[in-house]
Amino acid sequence: MSTNTLQAPSNLPSEPQRPKRVLIVYAHPEPASLSGSLKDTMRAHLLASGHEVQVTDLYAQGWKAIVDAEDFPEHDPRERLGVVNSSKRAYASNALTEDVLREQEKLRWADALILQFPLWWFTMPAILKGWIDRVYAFGFAYGVGEHSDTRWGDRYGEGQFAGKRAMLSVTAGGWADHYGPRGINGDIDDLLFPINHGVLYYPSFEVLPPFVVYRSDGLNAERYAIAEAELRKRLDGLWTQAPIPYRKQNAGDYEVPSMTLKPGLESAGARGFGLHLDHRRVVAD
Repeated sequence: MSTNTLQAPSNLPSEPQRPKRVLIVYAHPEPASLSGSLKDTMRAHLLASGHEVQVTDLYAQGWKAIVDAEDFPEHDPRERLGVVNSSKRAYASNALTEDVLREQEKLRWADALILQFPLWWFTMPAILKGWIDRVYAFGFAYGVGEHSDTRWGDRYGEGQFAGKRAMLSVTAGGWADHYGPRGINGDIDDLLFPINHGVLYYPSFEVLPPFVVYRSDGLNAERYAIAEAELRKRLDGLWTQAPIPYRKQNAGDYEVPSMTLKPGLESAGARGFGLHLDHRRVVAD
């Protein structure tokens, strides 16, 4: 280090950091469910740690789960409904419905997003999928940036939510072995890939490994205490834990415009979803 480098006097107070803002989107019809208890634990622990928290309780607020013409108040009912184009026009003119606008504003506000839900038929509940379908409007979460022969939009690392973090908190009825690499249900990372990579990383959240509670239907007090302690630990690492090392779309790993991974970049034996993990970053971490 150069001896000419200026340093702040050690007796000056450091600049206080703004409390982090966390949005929890919760999808379960029963408040006394395991998912509900985990949601309450998250909220209480984050608040006690000095963070700001908002909770979207989809069932409690009667969230409309389907996309239709009602989502686009300016749509002429005499015309054919094109969801993508209608979403684009409505977002550009600030003409989306009030419930959608509120949720979009929460996402802008948040430094981190946590989705809390039970694994139903190998994916999220329909009401949570409906939140994604309606809130992720064209121009907000997708359809952003230049599309050309050299660049295919601002997504997968360079989208609207770059710099924000996200994590899934999931309850699953099966055993952990059922969701292992050789488990009958399929590897949990493969099952959650469409959500982690497609829903969260596409608009460029930094996606943390999921928190999953297995054998959720028979969870006794002892196992719940262990799960709750692990969840608190994960929350404490929400801004320090390394995210899943997904490849950035426009960083040179993919051919444009075919958007296929260039030969030779995959780790030995990688195929399918594993191709989109950058093993160089895994080693570095």
